[in-house]
Amino acid sequence: MSTPMRATGPAPHRWRGLIALLAANGLAWTGTRLASLAVPWFVLSTTGSALQTGLVVFAQMAPYVLAQALSGPLIDRIGPKRISVLGDVVVAVAMGAIPLLHASGTLSLPLLMLLLAVVGAAEGPANSAKSVFVPDVTTRAGVPLERTTGLLGTVERTASTLGPAIGGVLIGAWGGSGTLAVTAVLAAVSACLTALALPDSRGEDAGTDAHPPTGYFARLKHGFGFIRGDSLLLAIYCMVAITNLLDGAMFSILMPLWVMDRGLGPEFLGLLAAVLSGASIASSLVAAAWGHRLPRRLVYLGGFFLAGAPRFLVLALGAGVPAILGTYLIAGLGSGFLNPIIGALQFERIPRTMLGTVRGLGTAISWAGIPFGGLLGGALVTAFGLMKALLISGAAYFVTTTLPGLLPQWAGMRGGKDTPAERN
Repeated sequence: MSTPMRATGPAPHRWRGLIALLAANGLAWTGTRLASLAVPWFVLSTTGSALQTGLVVFAQMAPYVLAQALSGPLIDRIGPKRISVLGDVVVAVAMGAIPLLHASGTLSLPLLMLLLAVVGAAEGPANSAKSVFVPDVTTRAGVPLERTTGLLGTVERTASTLGPAIGGVLIGAWGGSGTLAVTAVLAAVSACLTALALPDSRGEDAGTDAHPPTGYFARLKHGFGFIRGDSLLLAIYCMVAITNLLDGAMFSILMPLWVMDRGLGPEFLGLLAAVLSGASIASSLVAAAWGHRLPRRLVYLGGFFLAGAPRFLVLALGAGVPAILGTYLIAGLGSGFLNPIIGALQFERIPRTMLGTVRGLGTAISWAGIPFGGLLGGALVTAFGLMKALLISGAAYFVTTTLPGLLPQWAGMRGGKDTPAERN
Protein backbone atom coordinates (compact mmCIF):
# COMPACT_ATOMS: atom_id res chain seq x y z
CA MET A 1 0.00 0.00 0.00
CA SER A 2 1.18 3.50 -0.68
CA THR A 3 2.03 5.79 2.20
CA PRO A 4 1.73 9.56 2.54
CA MET A 5 4.58 11.60 1.08
CA ARG A 6 6.17 14.21 3.30
CA ALA A 7 4.39 17.50 2.77
CA THR A 8 6.23 20.72 2.10
CA GLY A 9 5.01 24.32 2.44
CA PRO A 10 1.98 25.83 4.19
CA ALA A 11 -1.16 23.70 4.16
CA PRO A 12 -3.26 25.95 1.85
CA HIS A 13 -0.47 26.05 -0.74
CA ARG A 14 0.11 22.29 -0.52
CA TRP A 15 -3.49 21.58 -1.54
CA ARG A 16 -3.72 24.24 -4.26
CA GLY A 17 -2.49 22.01 -7.07
CA LEU A 18 -4.68 19.08 -6.05
CA ILE A 19 -7.80 21.27 -5.83
CA ALA A 20 -7.07 22.83 -9.23
CA LEU A 21 -6.56 19.39 -10.77
CA LEU A 22 -9.84 18.12 -9.32
CA ALA A 23 -11.70 21.17 -10.65
CA ALA A 24 -10.19 21.00 -14.15
CA ASN A 25 -11.00 17.31 -14.43
CA GLY A 26 -14.49 17.87 -13.06
CA LEU A 27 -15.29 20.46 -15.72
CA ALA A 28 -13.88 18.36 -18.56
CA TRP A 29 -15.60 15.18 -17.37
CA THR A 30 -18.96 16.90 -16.95
CA GLY A 31 -18.76 18.16 -20.52
CA THR A 32 -17.83 14.70 -21.75
CA ARG A 33 -20.78 13.11 -19.95
CA LEU A 34 -23.14 15.72 -21.39
CA ALA A 35 -21.87 14.96 -24.88
CA SER A 36 -22.08 11.20 -24.40
CA LEU A 37 -25.81 11.60 -23.76
CA ALA A 38 -26.53 14.43 -26.20
CA VAL A 39 -24.77 13.06 -29.28
CA PRO A 40 -26.55 9.65 -29.47
CA TRP A 41 -29.91 11.24 -28.65
CA PHE A 42 -29.38 13.92 -31.30
CA VAL A 43 -28.55 11.38 -34.01
CA LEU A 44 -31.26 8.90 -33.01
CA SER A 45 -33.91 11.62 -32.90
CA THR A 46 -32.92 13.08 -36.27
CA THR A 47 -32.17 9.87 -38.21
CA GLY A 48 -33.95 7.10 -36.29
CA SER A 49 -31.09 4.77 -37.19
CA ALA A 50 -29.19 2.76 -34.58
CA LEU A 51 -26.44 1.93 -37.09
CA GLN A 52 -25.90 5.58 -38.05
CA THR A 53 -25.75 6.46 -34.37
CA GLY A 54 -23.10 3.78 -33.92
CA LEU A 55 -21.10 5.23 -36.81
CA VAL A 56 -21.21 8.72 -35.28
CA VAL A 57 -20.03 7.39 -31.90
CA PHE A 58 -17.24 5.50 -33.71
CA ALA A 59 -16.22 8.69 -35.52
CA GLN A 60 -15.57 10.40 -32.18
CA MET A 61 -14.15 7.57 -30.12
CA ALA A 62 -11.75 6.02 -32.65
CA PRO A 63 -9.67 9.23 -32.92
CA TYR A 64 -9.91 9.58 -29.13
CA VAL A 65 -8.28 6.21 -28.56
CA LEU A 66 -5.69 6.58 -31.33
CA ALA A 67 -4.66 10.10 -30.30
CA GLN A 68 -4.40 9.10 -26.66
CA ALA A 69 -2.09 6.22 -27.57
CA LEU A 70 0.15 8.37 -29.77
CA SER A 71 0.29 11.49 -27.58
CA GLY A 72 2.04 9.90 -24.58
CA PRO A 73 5.64 10.55 -25.70
CA LEU A 74 4.74 14.18 -26.45
CA ILE A 75 3.22 14.62 -22.99
CA ASP A 76 6.35 13.20 -21.35
CA ARG A 77 8.65 15.31 -23.52
CA ILE A 78 6.99 18.75 -23.57
CA GLY A 79 4.88 18.48 -20.42
CA PRO A 80 1.18 17.92 -19.73
CA LYS A 81 0.13 21.55 -19.43
CA ARG A 82 0.46 22.51 -23.10
CA ILE A 83 -1.24 19.33 -24.30
CA SER A 84 -4.12 19.66 -21.85
CA VAL A 85 -4.81 23.34 -22.56
CA LEU A 86 -4.54 22.97 -26.34
CA GLY A 87 -6.77 19.90 -26.36
CA ASP A 88 -9.50 21.56 -24.28
CA VAL A 89 -9.45 24.65 -26.54
CA VAL A 90 -9.87 22.52 -29.68
CA VAL A 91 -12.74 20.60 -28.03
CA ALA A 92 -14.47 23.89 -27.15
CA VAL A 93 -14.21 25.23 -30.70
CA ALA A 94 -15.24 22.04 -32.51
CA MET A 95 -18.08 21.20 -30.13
CA GLY A 96 -19.35 24.78 -30.19
CA ALA A 97 -19.52 24.69 -33.99
CA ILE A 98 -22.09 21.85 -34.00
CA PRO A 99 -25.12 23.78 -32.65
CA LEU A 100 -24.22 26.79 -34.80
CA LEU A 101 -24.13 24.72 -37.97
CA HIS A 102 -27.29 22.87 -37.00
CA ALA A 103 -29.14 26.13 -36.42
CA SER A 104 -28.06 27.37 -39.86
CA GLY A 105 -29.25 24.16 -41.53
CA THR A 106 -25.78 23.26 -42.85
CA LEU A 107 -24.91 20.37 -40.52
CA SER A 108 -24.79 17.15 -42.53
CA LEU A 109 -24.03 13.73 -41.09
CA PRO A 110 -20.51 13.60 -42.63
CA LEU A 111 -19.73 17.08 -41.25
CA LEU A 112 -21.00 16.06 -37.80
CA MET A 113 -18.75 12.99 -37.90
CA LEU A 114 -15.77 15.14 -38.92
CA LEU A 115 -16.30 17.62 -36.09
CA LEU A 116 -16.69 14.81 -33.55
CA ALA A 117 -13.53 13.17 -34.89
CA VAL A 118 -11.69 16.44 -34.17
CA VAL A 119 -13.22 16.50 -30.68
CA GLY A 120 -12.08 12.93 -30.02
CA ALA A 121 -8.57 13.55 -31.34
CA ALA A 122 -8.17 16.55 -29.01
CA GLU A 123 -10.01 15.21 -25.97
CA GLY A 124 -7.99 11.99 -25.68
CA PRO A 125 -4.57 13.66 -25.23
CA ALA A 126 -6.07 16.40 -23.02
CA ASN A 127 -7.54 13.87 -20.59
CA SER A 128 -4.39 11.77 -20.59
CA ALA A 129 -2.23 14.83 -19.91
CA LYS A 130 -4.25 15.80 -16.84
CA SER A 131 -3.44 12.46 -15.20
CA VAL A 132 0.30 13.20 -15.35
CA PHE A 133 -0.15 15.92 -12.72
CA VAL A 134 -1.28 13.34 -10.14
CA PRO A 135 2.07 12.25 -8.62
CA ASP A 136 3.28 15.84 -8.25
CA VAL A 137 0.12 17.24 -6.63
CA THR A 138 -0.11 14.17 -4.39
CA THR A 139 3.45 14.65 -3.14
CA ARG A 140 2.88 18.34 -2.50
CA ALA A 141 -0.39 17.70 -0.64
CA GLY A 142 1.24 15.00 1.51
CA VAL A 143 -1.56 12.44 1.17
CA PRO A 144 -1.67 8.72 0.25
CA LEU A 145 -1.89 8.00 -3.46
CA GLU A 146 -5.21 6.20 -2.95
CA ARG A 147 -6.64 9.40 -1.51
CA THR A 148 -5.83 11.39 -4.63
CA THR A 149 -7.14 8.70 -6.97
CA GLY A 150 -10.19 8.29 -4.73
CA LEU A 151 -10.90 12.02 -4.85
CA LEU A 152 -10.46 12.00 -8.62
CA GLY A 153 -12.82 9.04 -8.76
CA THR A 154 -15.34 10.97 -6.67
CA VAL A 155 -15.09 13.99 -8.96
CA GLU A 156 -15.48 11.76 -12.02
CA ARG A 157 -18.53 10.04 -10.54
CA THR A 158 -20.02 13.39 -9.54
CA ALA A 159 -19.54 14.60 -13.10
CA SER A 160 -21.10 11.37 -14.33
CA THR A 161 -24.09 12.09 -12.07
CA LEU A 162 -24.56 15.78 -12.83
CA GLY A 163 -23.75 15.45 -16.53
CA PRO A 164 -26.53 12.99 -17.45
CA ALA A 165 -29.00 14.55 -15.00
CA ILE A 166 -28.43 18.05 -16.38
CA GLY A 167 -28.15 16.64 -19.89
CA GLY A 168 -31.55 14.98 -19.72
CA VAL A 169 -33.15 18.28 -18.75
CA LEU A 170 -31.19 20.28 -21.33
CA ILE A 171 -31.97 17.84 -24.13
CA GLY A 172 -35.65 18.04 -23.28
CA ALA A 173 -35.50 21.84 -23.37
CA TRP A 174 -32.92 22.62 -26.08
CA GLY A 175 -32.43 19.39 -27.98
CA GLY A 176 -29.22 17.43 -28.41
CA SER A 177 -27.41 20.04 -30.51
CA GLY A 178 -28.15 22.87 -28.08
CA THR A 179 -26.84 20.80 -25.18
CA LEU A 180 -23.49 20.46 -26.94
CA ALA A 181 -22.97 24.23 -26.59
CA VAL A 182 -22.74 23.71 -22.83
CA THR A 183 -19.98 21.12 -23.30
CA ALA A 184 -18.02 23.66 -25.32
CA VAL A 185 -18.19 26.20 -22.49
CA LEU A 186 -17.08 23.62 -19.90
CA ALA A 187 -14.07 22.63 -22.02
CA ALA A 188 -13.06 26.29 -22.38
CA VAL A 189 -13.24 26.90 -18.63
CA SER A 190 -11.19 23.73 -17.98
CA ALA A 191 -8.50 25.04 -20.34
CA CYS A 192 -8.34 28.37 -18.50
CA LEU A 193 -8.08 26.69 -15.09
CA THR A 194 -5.30 24.35 -16.22
CA ALA A 195 -3.37 27.21 -17.79
CA LEU A 196 -3.61 29.43 -14.70
CA ALA A 197 -3.39 27.06 -11.74
CA LEU A 198 -1.40 23.92 -12.61
CA PRO A 199 2.38 23.56 -12.98
CA ASP A 200 3.97 22.07 -16.07
CA SER A 201 5.50 19.05 -14.34
CA ARG A 202 7.55 16.76 -16.60
CA GLY A 203 8.86 14.30 -14.04
CA GLU A 204 12.27 15.92 -13.56
CA ASP A 205 12.07 15.03 -9.86
CA ALA A 206 11.41 11.37 -10.61
CA GLY A 207 14.32 10.31 -8.49
CA THR A 208 15.29 6.70 -9.15
CA ASP A 209 12.77 6.26 -12.01
CA ALA A 210 14.01 4.74 -15.23
CA HIS A 211 15.02 7.12 -18.01
CA PRO A 212 13.39 6.14 -21.32
CA PRO A 213 14.83 6.87 -24.77
CA THR A 214 14.43 10.43 -26.01
CA GLY A 215 13.11 9.78 -29.53
CA TYR A 216 9.34 9.74 -30.11
CA PHE A 217 9.10 6.25 -31.62
CA ALA A 218 11.68 4.90 -29.18
CA ARG A 219 9.58 6.18 -26.27
CA LEU A 220 6.48 4.62 -27.79
CA LYS A 221 8.22 1.28 -28.23
CA HIS A 222 9.61 1.46 -24.70
CA GLY A 223 6.11 2.10 -23.36
CA PHE A 224 4.69 -0.93 -25.17
CA GLY A 225 7.55 -3.02 -23.80
CA PHE A 226 6.83 -1.86 -20.26
CA ILE A 227 3.17 -2.88 -20.53
CA ARG A 228 4.04 -6.27 -22.00
CA GLY A 229 6.45 -6.84 -19.12
CA ASP A 230 3.90 -6.00 -16.41
CA SER A 231 1.41 -8.87 -16.47
CA LEU A 232 -0.95 -7.27 -13.95
CA LEU A 233 -1.34 -3.98 -15.83
CA LEU A 234 -1.71 -5.85 -19.13
CA ALA A 235 -4.44 -8.08 -17.65
CA ILE A 236 -6.31 -5.04 -16.27
CA TYR A 237 -6.11 -3.14 -19.55
CA CYS A 238 -7.41 -6.12 -21.55
CA MET A 239 -10.25 -6.79 -19.11
CA VAL A 240 -11.35 -3.16 -19.09
CA ALA A 241 -11.17 -3.04 -22.90
CA ILE A 242 -13.90 -5.69 -23.10
CA THR A 243 -16.08 -4.14 -20.41
CA ASN A 244 -15.74 -0.73 -22.07
CA LEU A 245 -16.80 -2.26 -25.39
CA LEU A 246 -19.97 -3.59 -23.74
CA ASP A 247 -20.56 -0.36 -21.82
CA GLY A 248 -20.19 1.56 -25.07
CA ALA A 249 -22.92 -0.55 -26.62
CA MET A 250 -25.08 -0.06 -23.53
CA PHE A 251 -24.84 3.71 -23.17
CA SER A 252 -24.81 4.69 -26.85
CA ILE A 253 -27.43 2.28 -28.24
CA LEU A 254 -29.10 -0.18 -25.86
CA MET A 255 -30.13 2.22 -23.07
CA PRO A 256 -31.42 4.99 -25.40
CA LEU A 257 -33.40 2.46 -27.44
CA TRP A 258 -34.84 0.84 -24.29
CA VAL A 259 -35.94 4.25 -22.99
CA MET A 260 -37.40 5.24 -26.36
CA ASP A 261 -39.31 1.95 -26.67
CA ARG A 262 -41.07 2.68 -23.39
CA GLY A 263 -41.75 6.32 -24.20
CA LEU A 264 -39.96 7.52 -21.07
CA GLY A 265 -38.03 10.38 -22.67
CA PRO A 266 -34.46 11.64 -22.24
CA GLU A 267 -35.12 12.63 -18.61
CA PHE A 268 -35.38 8.96 -17.58
CA LEU A 269 -32.22 8.14 -19.53
CA GLY A 270 -30.45 10.85 -17.56
CA LEU A 271 -31.98 9.53 -14.33
CA LEU A 272 -30.61 6.02 -14.92
CA ALA A 273 -27.12 7.34 -15.57
CA ALA A 274 -27.38 9.72 -12.61
CA VAL A 275 -28.46 6.97 -10.18
CA LEU A 276 -25.57 4.78 -11.36
CA SER A 277 -23.00 7.54 -11.00
CA GLY A 278 -24.55 9.11 -7.92
CA ALA A 279 -24.26 5.89 -5.93
CA SER A 280 -20.67 5.52 -7.04
CA ILE A 281 -19.83 8.86 -5.41
CA ALA A 282 -20.34 7.28 -1.99
CA SER A 283 -18.01 4.37 -2.70
CA SER A 284 -15.46 6.69 -4.31
CA LEU A 285 -15.40 8.71 -1.08
CA VAL A 286 -14.84 5.49 0.86
CA ALA A 287 -11.95 4.69 -1.49
CA ALA A 288 -10.52 8.16 -0.93
CA ALA A 289 -10.70 7.87 2.87
CA TRP A 290 -9.85 4.20 3.47
CA GLY A 291 -8.81 2.78 0.10
CA HIS A 292 -5.22 2.23 1.21
CA ARG A 293 -6.52 -0.13 3.94
CA LEU A 294 -8.89 -2.24 1.81
CA PRO A 295 -8.00 -5.56 0.08
CA ARG A 296 -7.61 -4.40 -3.50
CA ARG A 297 -8.18 -7.68 -5.32
CA LEU A 298 -11.39 -8.55 -3.48
CA VAL A 299 -12.81 -5.04 -3.76
CA TYR A 300 -11.88 -4.75 -7.46
CA LEU A 301 -13.41 -8.05 -8.58
CA GLY A 302 -16.43 -7.63 -6.29
CA GLY A 303 -17.00 -4.13 -7.59
CA PHE A 304 -17.02 -5.33 -11.18
CA PHE A 305 -19.40 -8.18 -10.29
CA LEU A 306 -21.93 -5.69 -8.91
CA ALA A 307 -21.38 -3.01 -11.53
CA GLY A 308 -21.55 -5.12 -14.67
CA ALA A 309 -23.96 -7.83 -15.77
CA PRO A 310 -26.94 -6.91 -13.52
CA ARG A 311 -27.41 -3.61 -15.37
CA PHE A 312 -28.02 -5.44 -18.65
CA LEU A 313 -30.10 -8.28 -17.25
CA VAL A 314 -32.57 -6.13 -15.30
CA LEU A 315 -33.52 -4.30 -18.51
CA ALA A 316 -33.66 -7.49 -20.57
CA LEU A 317 -35.94 -9.24 -18.08
CA GLY A 318 -38.50 -6.44 -18.18
CA ALA A 319 -38.29 -5.47 -14.50
CA GLY A 320 -40.27 -2.54 -13.19
CA VAL A 321 -38.84 0.93 -12.72
CA PRO A 322 -38.20 0.53 -8.94
CA ALA A 323 -36.24 -2.71 -9.49
CA ILE A 324 -34.24 -1.11 -12.30
CA LEU A 325 -33.35 1.93 -10.21
CA GLY A 326 -32.39 -0.31 -7.27
CA THR A 327 -30.14 -2.44 -9.48
CA TYR A 328 -28.42 0.64 -10.87
CA LEU A 329 -27.97 1.98 -7.35
CA ILE A 330 -26.14 -1.20 -6.26
CA ALA A 331 -24.12 -1.22 -9.48
CA GLY A 332 -23.01 2.33 -8.79
CA LEU A 333 -21.82 1.41 -5.30
CA GLY A 334 -19.65 -1.33 -6.80
CA SER A 335 -18.26 0.80 -9.62
CA GLY A 336 -17.00 3.61 -7.38
CA PHE A 337 -14.05 1.53 -6.16
CA LEU A 338 -12.75 0.54 -9.59
CA ASN A 339 -11.00 3.61 -11.00
CA PRO A 340 -9.28 4.57 -7.71
CA ILE A 341 -7.75 1.08 -7.51
CA ILE A 342 -6.68 1.07 -11.17
CA GLY A 343 -5.26 4.58 -10.86
CA ALA A 344 -3.27 3.81 -7.70
CA LEU A 345 -1.80 0.67 -9.28
CA GLN A 346 -0.68 2.59 -12.35
CA PHE A 347 0.93 5.44 -10.44
CA GLU A 348 2.73 2.93 -8.20
CA ARG A 349 4.02 0.71 -11.01
CA ILE A 350 4.83 3.17 -13.81
CA PRO A 351 8.05 5.26 -13.61
CA ARG A 352 7.39 8.99 -13.48
CA THR A 353 9.45 9.67 -16.62
CA MET A 354 7.25 7.23 -18.56
CA LEU A 355 3.90 8.14 -17.02
CA GLY A 356 2.41 9.97 -20.00
CA THR A 357 3.51 7.33 -22.50
CA VAL A 358 2.50 4.23 -20.53
CA ARG A 359 -0.78 5.66 -19.22
CA GLY A 360 -1.64 6.93 -22.69
CA LEU A 361 -1.02 3.50 -24.20
CA GLY A 362 -2.78 1.75 -21.33
CA THR A 363 -5.83 3.95 -21.59
CA ALA A 364 -5.88 3.48 -25.35
CA ILE A 365 -5.90 -0.30 -24.86
CA SER A 366 -8.64 0.01 -22.23
CA TRP A 367 -10.70 2.26 -24.46
CA ALA A 368 -10.04 0.37 -27.68
CA GLY A 369 -13.47 -1.25 -27.58
CA ILE A 370 -15.45 1.95 -27.00
CA PRO A 371 -15.43 3.15 -30.64
CA PHE A 372 -16.90 -0.20 -31.62
CA GLY A 373 -19.47 -0.23 -28.79
CA GLY A 374 -22.07 1.66 -30.79
CA LEU A 375 -21.43 -0.52 -33.83
CA LEU A 376 -21.72 -3.66 -31.69
CA GLY A 377 -24.92 -2.45 -30.07
CA GLY A 378 -26.45 -1.50 -33.41
CA ALA A 379 -25.46 -4.82 -34.97
CA LEU A 380 -26.83 -6.86 -32.04
CA VAL A 381 -30.13 -5.00 -32.06
CA THR A 382 -30.44 -5.36 -35.83
CA ALA A 383 -29.66 -9.08 -35.74
CA PHE A 384 -31.41 -10.23 -32.54
CA GLY A 385 -33.65 -7.46 -31.27
CA LEU A 386 -33.18 -5.28 -28.20
CA MET A 387 -33.95 -7.81 -25.45
CA LYS A 388 -31.67 -10.53 -26.79
CA ALA A 389 -28.95 -7.95 -27.37
CA LEU A 390 -29.16 -7.00 -23.68
CA LEU A 391 -28.98 -10.66 -22.60
CA ILE A 392 -25.97 -11.41 -24.82
CA SER A 393 -24.13 -8.32 -23.60
CA GLY A 394 -24.90 -9.10 -19.94
CA ALA A 395 -23.62 -12.67 -20.26
CA ALA A 396 -20.42 -11.48 -21.92
CA TYR A 397 -19.91 -8.92 -19.14
CA PHE A 398 -20.33 -11.58 -16.45
CA VAL A 399 -17.72 -13.89 -18.02
CA THR A 400 -15.27 -11.04 -18.57
CA THR A 401 -15.41 -9.78 -14.97
CA THR A 402 -15.44 -13.22 -13.27
CA LEU A 403 -12.78 -15.34 -14.97
CA PRO A 404 -9.85 -12.91 -14.32
CA GLY A 405 -10.11 -13.71 -10.60
CA LEU A 406 -8.53 -17.08 -11.39
CA LEU A 407 -5.39 -15.59 -12.97
CA PRO A 408 -2.24 -15.69 -10.80
CA GLN A 409 -1.03 -12.18 -11.71
CA TRP A 410 -3.94 -10.61 -9.83
CA ALA A 411 -2.10 -11.37 -6.60
CA GLY A 412 0.05 -8.34 -7.47
CA MET A 413 -2.90 -6.09 -6.64
CA ARG A 414 -2.03 -6.17 -2.97
CA GLY A 415 0.53 -3.40 -3.57
CA GLY A 416 3.73 -3.10 -1.61
CA LYS A 417 7.27 -2.07 -2.26
CA ASP A 418 8.18 -4.47 -5.03
CA THR A 419 6.58 -2.63 -7.94
CA PRO A 420 8.00 -2.20 -11.44
CA ALA A 421 8.32 1.54 -10.96
CA GLU A 422 10.68 1.00 -8.05
CA ARG A 423 12.62 -1.86 -9.57
CA ASN A 424 13.66 0.29 -12.51
